[in-house]
Amino acid sequence: LDTAGRIWTSADDGVHCLTPEGTLLGKIKVPELVSNLCFGGPRRNRLFITATSSLYAVLTQVNGAQWP
Repeated sequence: LDTAGRIWTSADDGVHCLTPEGTLLGKIKVPELVSNLCFGGPRRNRLFITATSSLYAVLTQVNGAQWP
């Protein structure tokens, strides 16, 4: 989740970003199967993506939600 409540999830073609209602907002294409992802970094605006044989780090324009 990001601070706006959007859902970031792994999918067959990479990472999908969805509204809380499930509408697809966008995709980050990844050339491997994605197994997991999480926001990190000092401002929680870097998306770490684990895939079949690689780890990706993508700088985003959003911030991941903080743990309560």
